[in-house]
Amino acid sequence: MKKGKDSILEHELVPKHKIIEEEEVKKLLDTYKIKKEQLPKIKLSDPVIKGIKAKVGDIVKITRQSRTARKAFFYRLVIE
Repeated sequence: MKKGKDSILEHELVPKHKIIEEEEVKKLLDTYKIKKEQLPKIKLSDPVIKGIKAKVGDIVKITRQSRTARKAFFYRLVIE
C-alpha cells in the first residue's frame, strides 16, 4: 500500500497503528496477566493492517487521542 497523500495511514481519522516488538508483547501480557489469544482481535484484511504489513499473530498498538488522557492505547491481535 502506498504511503502518500491517498494512503489510509495518513488519514486524519485513522489512529496510529504500530506492530509491537516481542519484548513489549511480553511486558503487556505480564502486566495484565493474560494470554495473547485473550486480546481483542483485528482481521488481516483490515486496510490499516494491510498498510502496516502486519502478519497473523502480530500484536498491534493503536494510539488514539483522548480528551481526558491525551493519549489512549489499545492492543489488537491480528487474525486471519
